[in-house]
Amino acid sequence: MIDKDVADDTVYRVVLNHEEQYSIWPAGKENPLGWSDAGKAGTKAECLTYIEEVWTDMRPLSLRLEMEKLAKDKGAYETALTEPHPADPHDDLVMYLSQGDHPVEPTAKSVEQFLERIESGYVNMKFTDTRGGTVLGIKLDPAASKIAGDKSGLQQNKAHIVGELTLNYQQVRLIADVELDTLKGLGHLEIPKPRLDLSPTLTPIPVPTP
Repeated sequence: MIDKDVADDTVYRVVLNHEEQYSIWPAGKENPLGWSDAGKAGTKAECLTYIEEVWTDMRPLSLRLEMEKLAKDKGAYETALTEPHPADPHDDLVMYLSQGDHPVEPTAKSVEQFLERIESGYVNMKFTDTRGGTVLGIKLDPAASKIAGDKSGLQQNKAHIVGELTLNYQQVRLIADVELDTLKGLGHLEIPKPRLDLSPTLTPIPVPTP
């Protein structure tokens, strides 16, 4: 389980990618490719608190811009709603990636970098069996995400990754198991089931008239 309360004296800085997704990175290390400083540095707790305050919309920038475009163009919005289901299942990423397990790998270049990103609470995972590959950024669910292996930390060989994101206007949950020795594994998307309203309903009782 990812424990955010473990003592950590490292100074971190908040970083931002081209989709305006946030993460944290040790201040003494060069930013990973595609990430830039967001203007905040401090302890892990301070940086994570800052991210929670400013990252109020989890949708990637490209998705927000597309939705704003559709909102302004009523015709395009209606077309998007009435378009037929794509014949190629690869075109419907949510449906395709929610059916069975698919090969995945983190975008991190090393085990150490992958574990650091897990500690930060934000991970990018790539599904490699879609056209061109599909990279999804998720905010980890710390209660459900785990690293399994020898408790000494020397034989930690598998990471169980769980987190939520919005893909194609739909809220989904990404679940993946990654082997740390190869940084490859299997994963899938899970579409949350709609909640049923089980609250009791009151049936009005007719009152007879005198």
